[in-house]
Amino acid sequence: MNERVLFLVEDNPDDELLTLRALEKNHIRNPVVVARDGQEALDWLFGEGAYAGRDPMDLPAVVLLDLKLPKVDGLEVLRRIRADERTRLLPVVVLTSSTEEKDLTESYTRGANSYVRKPVNFGEFVEAARNLGLYWLLLNEAPPVPGRF
Repeated sequence: MNERVLFLVEDNPDDELLTLRALEKNHIRNPVVVARDGQEALDWLFGEGAYAGRDPMDLPAVVLLDLKLPKVDGLEVLRRIRADERTRLLPVVVLTSSTEEKDLTESYTRGANSYVRKPVNFGEFVEAARNLGLYWLLLNEAPPVPGRF
């Protein structure tokens, strides 16, 4: 991908819309690809199922991953991302409304780069999106994709 794509994995349409609005409000104009369940996320990342033929070496700049997803939950998506050589180093930010300590601990145990609780207040959410965008799209230097030179 020539542009630094954000990959949003979010099943709640309201949270998806809020995230997209918050990015727009912060003038983050990077393309956003959205998956609405864990299986769709894995299919898109690995070029399988409905996304067969998509180049799985064409990775996003960052994955914004919700935990409570249908079909395959976010922690399993994270485990599978880390288990594959192609995506092992892909930056993954868990973006969730969960306040359970076990979710926080398990996210880091499975290799999350960051854990962010979704603020309830839209103004706070806009600020969180600004910070995420600035850091992951502008400041962070991602490692090279294995197999790509």
